[in-house]
Amino acid sequence: MVRSVNFEEELRVKAERAEEVIRCFLPEAAGFQRKITEAMNYSMTAGGKRLRPVMMAESYRMLGGTKAVIEPFMAAIEMIHTHSLIHDDLPAIDNDLYRRGRKTTHAVYGEALGVLSGDGLLNYAYETALQAFLHPDDRERTVRALSVLAKKTGIYGMLGGQSVDVENEKNETAVLSREELDAIYLHKTSALLEASLMIGAILAGADRGTVSCMEQIGSRAGLAFQIQDDILDVTSTEEELGKPVFSDEKNHKTTYVTLLGVEGASRRVQELTDEAVCLLESLTGDREFLRSLLKYLAFRKK
Repeated sequence: MVRSVNFEEELRVKAERAEEVIRCFLPEAAGFQRKITEAMNYSMTAGGKRLRPVMMAESYRMLGGTKAVIEPFMAAIEMIHTHSLIHDDLPAIDNDLYRRGRKTTHAVYGEALGVLSGDGLLNYAYETALQAFLHPDDRERTVRALSVLAKKTGIYGMLGGQSVDVENEKNETAVLSREELDAIYLHKTSALLEASLMIGAILAGADRGTVSCMEQIGSRAGLAFQIQDDILDVTSTEEELGKPVFSDEKNHKTTYVTLLGVEGASRRVQELTDEAVCLLESLTGDREFLRSLLKYLAFRKK
């Protein structure tokens, strides 16, 4: 999938802007709790594409948002995402020692601080999002956005999906059905993309139909993203991916590749991305960057 140089440059600029916003909200590593905040910040500054805050900011901009009220939510969604990565890497789950090209949090700070720093980021994400109430003109929208953030990251969203994934692995479930795998992916991965797009729309003052459409776009984009992750696990290299490859095979996980093969999984990524783009085209506003971003998510190489 060929993308324009303009998109690549625009994505870089928007990711850098998201990085600036995120760093403004990071906790100071000081006091008796310095070590946990140091571990939290180690994970938060380890790089990454910053896709979720970029998507959130773009949804907000596309639908007419112009205020700084979006910024605490941009930082919060990345904190929640990073918390999930810290816990995914723990010995009790995937037991990975490298992510984003460097040692994982528990490999540097120990397993106990790996657990606690992940917990710390999840809690601090909500402390950060609550700072949106400093913008008094947006209080009602902020309440709705917080509700989405909580639901999509909790037991009915990301954490729920992760729990089912872990339970299947713990019970050594031999093969999951495609429906079961979809349910895990839609909660584990799609939920945060849905939240990003929905919160941007809510804070921009979009109607409920538009917010619902953004949720559907995020659902399909997240599923495509996770299936592409399955593909990259068997087609990429550790240097290119920044984390171990063949991790799914090592952990005996059912993936779209094990169910459909690489070609079948790739076709499904294309179908889902086409559906997401079609839904996006039904909305108003400048959709060009978000359209390109949806395709980038689906056909990325790392």
